[in-house]
Amino acid sequence: MTLIARLRIILNDVEPMPMRHIEVPLKIRLDRLHEVIQAAMGWTDTHLYEFRVGDAGWGLPDPEGFYDGPLDAKKMTLEKLLNRTATRTIQYVYDFGDDWDHSIRIERVNDATPGVSYPRLLKATGACPPEDVGGAWGYEEFLEALADPDHEQHEDMVRWSGGDFDPEDAETDSIVESFDRFAKKWAPRPRKPKAET
Repeated sequence: MTLIARLRIILNDVEPMPMRHIEVPLKIRLDRLHEVIQAAMGWTDTHLYEFRVGDAGWGLPDPEGFYDGPLDAKKMTLEKLLNRTATRTIQYVYDFGDDWDHSIRIERVNDATPGVSYPRLLKATGACPPEDVGGAWGYEEFLEALADPDHEQHEDMVRWSGGDFDPEDAETDSIVESFDRFAKKWAPRPRKPKAET
């Protein structure tokens, strides 16, 4: 039976606080978990990322090997990470300039529900800040400018954000669509029978 991890992901230092409850296969590789988090939170996957537990980190290693960067996320699964570190909380940092700091809490591990595809969204609250808004501080300024028509940057921020940004809208339909694509893309393929010789 496939094991499933229920995760609670929060974006720290942001109000209103974006939060996602999701389920993923326990054997998911961290590079794929990164893709799931990007879709769940509404990020665009245009910056570097790192999963951190204690002094260890996993992400995109430096291809040239010039610096001691993170270990390769493709070579670590959530299950191995939990077994090696005995942690229940993982830090996920996205965009080292804006420094979006997420806390991932492993709430439980259960058997997969028959007929359900994974990853699966259970609950989502709060919008993800726009990319490149300037981190938590820049997001606060952005929301102030949007809310106040007399703010000197109001018109610029409305134009920049497309004019319809709602800090409470988690855009769950988009998350579910992305998760469905991942489930199809990552589903195990039936093995072809070996040709008899």
